Amino acid sequence: MMTHKAVAVITGGSSGIGAATARLFASRGYAVAILDVNEERGRKMADAISSDVGSARFFACDVADEKAVDAAAASVEKELGLAEILVTSAGLIPNTESVMDMDLEAHDRMWRVNYFGTIHACRSFGRQMIRLNRGAIVTLGSINSLAPMPLPAYNPGKLAVARLTQLLAVELGRHNIRVNSVGPTYVMTETLQSRVDAGLRDLKKIMSVHALDTLPDPDDIALAIGFLCSADARTITGVLLPVDSGWHAAVSYKTYAGGVPWKE
Repeated sequence: MMTHKAVAVITGGSSGIGAATARLFASRGYAVAILDVNEERGRKMADAISSDVGSARFFACDVADEKAVDAAAASVEKELGLAEILVTSAGLIPNTESVMDMDLEAHDRMWRVNYFGTIHACRSFGRQMIRLNRGAIVTLGSINSLAPMPLPAYNPGKLAVARLTQLLAVELGRHNIRVNSVGPTYVMTETLQSRVDAGLRDLKKIMSVHALDTLPDPDDIALAIGFLCSADARTITGVLLPVDSGWHAAVSYKTYAGGVPWKE
């Protein structure tokens, strides 16, 4: 009798947090399905993982398109099996802007990718998990979920993802499916490093409102996701887990008008 590897689906798996998460699950013996809109990068990532740490296959998909996600889910089931893990890492990251002046077309696209893309993936692959009567989903939230920031599409969208995660945790709990979210602060990806190097981000200013003196990298976020999907977290569901170098604790403390009780 042939035994199949458990299947882990990673949207936005061609780069950054998604790629680190795909690599982690492949190293743990999962058959990994990388879903991404960037075909060239996605195929290269799947090939690199397959030749290095485990098994990965690429499926072209724009998560903003409900029918495309359904089609990708059908292809994953046919080629790899039913999904037991889903990580919704696909997303767009904005620059600051005001509500009064924002580009509404770009605002709509960000919601379709970040929020509706999460819904589409959770519905398509959650239905597979219901058939298995087990599974774990981790949505990509943000520390943005916890405080207002001048990102009028991204910020409310991440708050919406946090609430969606709670709704799904209750709705799917009766099927032995856990649904959680991770809330990263700035993550030291290649993209962020390039923006720092180009003078587009002030690393000193970023670090000034964190408790720790280092930012998480994509592997740090992947490890938190791996924990939430593991048996070690078997009774954890419906939570937003900050992976934020202490940003949530430090941001109001370090910006207190009376100053901090030590010399910087």
